[in-house]
Amino acid sequence: MNKKLKNVARFLLFLGIGIFFIWLFLHNLTSQQKKEIFLSFGDANYWIIGLAIVLGVLAHYTRAIRWKMLLKPMGYETGNRNTFFAVMIGYLANLALPRLGEVSRCTILSRYENVPFTKSFGTVVTERGIDLIVFLILFFINLAVQFDKLYSYIEQKIYQPLESKLHLSYSLAGSLTNIVIIILVVMVVLFFVFRKKLLKINIISKLWDMAKGFFEGMKSVIYMKKPWLFVLYSLIIWGLYWLMAYLVYFSLPETSHLGPDAGLATLVFGTIGIMLVQGGIGIYPAIVAETLLLYGVANTKGYALGWLIWSSQTLTIILLGVLSFILLPIYNNQKKSYEKA
Repeated sequence: MNKKLKNVARFLLFLGIGIFFIWLFLHNLTSQQKKEIFLSFGDANYWIIGLAIVLGVLAHYTRAIRWKMLLKPMGYETGNRNTFFAVMIGYLANLALPRLGEVSRCTILSRYENVPFTKSFGTVVTERGIDLIVFLILFFINLAVQFDKLYSYIEQKIYQPLESKLHLSYSLAGSLTNIVIIILVVMVVLFFVFRKKLLKINIISKLWDMAKGFFEGMKSVIYMKKPWLFVLYSLIIWGLYWLMAYLVYFSLPETSHLGPDAGLATLVFGTIGIMLVQGGIGIYPAIVAETLLLYGVANTKGYALGWLIWSSQTLTIILLGVLSFILLPIYNNQKKSYEKA
């Protein structure tokens, strides 16, 4: 199978998974519940959603500025517009295929800003590493804030069904978490004991190289002239992501009363959905619906809200990505003409 067919197959696979999650959620709803979801779309305040989109644009622009900070120590001073265009085209490409966005944005900087692909790609790996750290911090903050709600949810959705279906005692069902933790610890120990043999396996070797690249990237942040500014930009990006999701809560009467903690839960669990399925199609609204059950919001309203958040974020990427794709050559041709004049 050639490369193009592989890419088409991967795209169809992720699209199929997304459609499956949509069908899975809607399958168990009554016609009245489905009608409630569509009515919610009509009742939404789209001025608020428009403001959320503006915050999304600001988050993406801040990401471009942060990327410039990683490139500058290597001697490359890229333009704000080209860097922003590259980021947005990368996001657009990532909606189609995973990792395509990283390649696309680095290729654009190589062509229009003369930044070697290998060097810019290294900074993208660093970016991903920083984002992962911020996400993990938010994940554990969310666990601490939502502990009681999450424990009650797991008890109702996992432990009790296991107890009834498999006739397990509650204590045994509850110990499954400890068993999973023990298995993970054993796997880590086995990896370091047999790492020389395991690193001969191609996929494990690639993952290990990515991990080493990540830690090398962390060192570059430490040696920056203004590392605190880089950290600040990272916090601003994720803060805007949170505001972008939370603001949409106020577009529906049924969710407008929820607090910032609900917005944090949506950000964290929704991000996991995007990690699991390319672009979060299908799974993101379902995760938001399940998350809002913790706050007593009906499944149908939570699902409608999930679609509103996902649609606003995805629409922002598509519009800005397409616009950047159109403006990129126009801007650079004008720039060349101005330099020659």
